[in-house]
Amino acid sequence: MISDDKFKKAREVFLAHGGLMSTGEALNSGIHPRDLYALRDSGQIEKIERGLYRLSDLPPLSNPDLVPIARKIPKGVICLISALHFHDLTTQLPHEVYVALPRNAEAPRLSYPPIRIFWFSGKAYSEGVDEHTIDDTLVKIYCIEKTIADCFKYRNKLGHDVALEVLKGYFSQGKRKVDRILYYAKICRVDRVMTPYIEALI
Repeated sequence: MISDDKFKKAREVFLAHGGLMSTGEALNSGIHPRDLYALRDSGQIEKIERGLYRLSDLPPLSNPDLVPIARKIPKGVICLISALHFHDLTTQLPHEVYVALPRNAEAPRLSYPPIRIFWFSGKAYSEGVDEHTIDDTLVKIYCIEKTIADCFKYRNKLGHDVALEVLKGYFSQGKRKVDRILYYAKICRVDRVMTPYIEALI
C-alpha cells in the first residue's frame, strides 16, 4: 500500500508530464518501481499500453490512438490514411494507425493500438512534419500537402481512387498551395503523375 504522501508526490510528477508517463520516465523522475506498481494495483493510475500509465481520474484522452503511439514510438510520424483523417480529408475510419518510420529504425512492439508501418527514407521521411499537441503530448503528423503526395506514392496500396479523392477534396476546400504540393510530389517522385491532375483542377 502506498502512503498518501508518496501518492501525492507521484501524482505531482505525473501531472508535470501531462498525467501520462512511461515506466522509464516514472523511474527516472524518482518514482520507486514498488510505488509505481502499487499505484497501478490500487487503480490510481491505469495502464494505457505496456509500459505506459496515466492518472485514472483524468478526463478520457481525446485521441486514445495517436497519443500512445507518440509516446511509445518517438520516431514515428502519423501518415497516409491516419493523417488524412486528422486533417479531415477523408471519411474513411482507419482500422489501423498508419505510421511512417525511417528505414534504419527498429520495428516497434506495440500491442495497442494496431499499427501499419511504412518505411520512409531521406526527405520523404523528414520533410513536411508538423507537430501537434494532443492531450499534452507532442504528436508528429505529416502536413496536408505532404500527405497528398504520399497517397499518390502509395496509390497501389491505398487505391488510385483514394489519392484522387484526396486531391479533389483539398482543392474543393479552397486550398491552392500548388507549389507546396509539387514540392512534396518531387520528393516522393510522383510529380509527373500528379501534375496532370493538378492542372485539371486549378
